[in-house]
Amino acid sequence: MKKLLTVAFAAGLAAQIVSAPAQAADAETVFKFYCAQCHGLAGKGDGPNVTKDFPVSPRNFTDAAEMSKLSDADLRNVILDGGPAVSKSPMMPPWAKTLSDEEVDGLIGHLRMLCACEG
Repeated sequence: MKKLLTVAFAAGLAAQIVSAPAQAADAETVFKFYCAQCHGLAGKGDGPNVTKDFPVSPRNFTDAAEMSKLSDADLRNVILDGGPAVSKSPMMPPWAKTLSDEEVDGLIGHLRMLCACEG
């Protein structure tokens, strides 16, 4: 029984290790599709939609000092409920009806990777 549990644990651990890069790739794909138009591919707030006439400056996710001020719950709220829900720009749409919990978790992880910071 002990050997069986050890093998099951090892198999589960291997599955997590193998799926981690896939989850990171999925988060990057979601970011590119939903976020990069305004926030830019590198997350600097310089996406192709941001022209001189754009009414706001999208958040620069690479600014560790600013991103460290935000908790993961803050990020989740703005992703799910949009900018107005957190007294930010109405240009940030709500994604609650579009993104799954797993996709939002992945985006939060991707944003933390871009800023190299924790909330």
